[in-house]
Amino acid sequence: MKNDITFKELKSSGYTDKTIKEEIQANLIAKIKAKEPVFEGLWGYEDTVIPQLKKAILAGHHINLLGLRGQAKTRIARSMVSLLDEYMPIVKGSEINDSPFHPISKFARDLVAELGDETPISWVHRSNRFYEKLATPDVNVSDLIGDLDPIKAATLKLPYSDERVLHYGMIPRANRSIFVLNELPDLQARIQVSLFNILQEGDIQIRGFQLRMPLDIQFVFTANPEDYTNRGSIVTPLKDRIGSQIFTHYPQTIALARQITEQEALISDEDKAKIHIPDLAKDLLEEVAFAARDSEYVDAKSGVSARLTISAMENLVAAAKLRVLESGAEKTNVRLLDFMSIIPSITGKIELVYEGEQEGADYVAKILIDQAVMNQFESLFPRIPKLEKEGIKTAYTDLIQWFNKNSLQLHYTDTDEEFYQKLNSIPPLVKVVEENTSGLSTEDQNFCKELVLWALTISKKLDKSESQANFTFDSSDMSHYLRN
Repeated sequence: MKNDITFKELKSSGYTDKTIKEEIQANLIAKIKAKEPVFEGLWGYEDTVIPQLKKAILAGHHINLLGLRGQAKTRIARSMVSLLDEYMPIVKGSEINDSPFHPISKFARDLVAELGDETPISWVHRSNRFYEKLATPDVNVSDLIGDLDPIKAATLKLPYSDERVLHYGMIPRANRSIFVLNELPDLQARIQVSLFNILQEGDIQIRGFQLRMPLDIQFVFTANPEDYTNRGSIVTPLKDRIGSQIFTHYPQTIALARQITEQEALISDEDKAKIHIPDLAKDLLEEVAFAARDSEYVDAKSGVSARLTISAMENLVAAAKLRVLESGAEKTNVRLLDFMSIIPSITGKIELVYEGEQEGADYVAKILIDQAVMNQFESLFPRIPKLEKEGIKTAYTDLIQWFNKNSLQLHYTDTDEEFYQKLNSIPPLVKVVEENTSGLSTEDQNFCKELVLWALTISKKLDKSESQANFTFDSSDMSHYLRN
């Protein structure tokens, strides 16, 4: 924390007063020239959102981030704090971060006029120069702009027309800072109107008293296209005053989606040491979200948040952790069976269309997991033929025939030794996996053994029955040979 100084000392230090947009631009330019990363942790936006964001900053624009839920809009806004100077000088005691070079409140103007170079200066860290407000229907002008304070008026014996009786709202207090207004369409139209002059001229109006207060704020708005029809809209004159509208999007590849999930999921170092998550399990988790975004049961306009896979990853680890605790084992691997534990993460993160509502959220979640399993399975193994003809063997004939005489029961609480001993006791299964996944790690090959069984049940070649404690795989009545 920097010590207080006088205005004279501030001027002697060579400090140059800048607007917040000039400050952000200067720091962005410095980072670009030094080839330093500017917006870290925004995976998948390197060639789309980030270049547009840089241009908007260089243009000195207020910004509207438009995209579906879970597309890192708030994270983008918060990352702009790194482009602020570490410390900013203000007139000590100012409620609205007055610059000593250009004080705008009556308090700061009077103090600078009275003390001149001896005006006390304090410092504000950049972490305290970020203001965020969620736009809800109950937000009013007083919250954002301010109101008259009758107690101040009575105590100071001042008329209501005196600026000193004002109680400043969030926006004036965010002077010389970044102000983020989330879910802008949810803000009532009459409240949006109160922002017009602030964005254009810097004026604010409270209870009929017009104040010439040139606020210096970098505005960042966020909005969801779904809100335009469901809950509200951005009024046209306000949209016209926002310089740049930038569209966000979901990750376009499994690899990028994995990076986001691994970055955001809250998993302790202790859990990471005890629980191994195979690469295929991480990919399958992302496949579930991709399947949801393409599903006929899920409302595409609502989107499928990246928080689905983040929450699901935490549930996967929790399922494995519970197994460690209940079985007394020291370590365990995440299994395909554990994916039943992510159903609560799916049902809470998707909006269903009418057909999905008819089927039920849990049923749709299981369909999405099955679709993800088949997508991953078909990227590694030969397709499963719909019908098997007598005398013509497929890659899965021996395995299906094995289940005609045997069954397999896998328990959630099996230790890894018990679990994989059961899978490895099926020679045709081991053979199929070894022939098609020889380049994968042992953990991934073990995961593939479950993947094959699951795919065969989805294709109606095997039966799968589920209870609270286990899964049982056995012969399917529909797994038969077509007689010629």
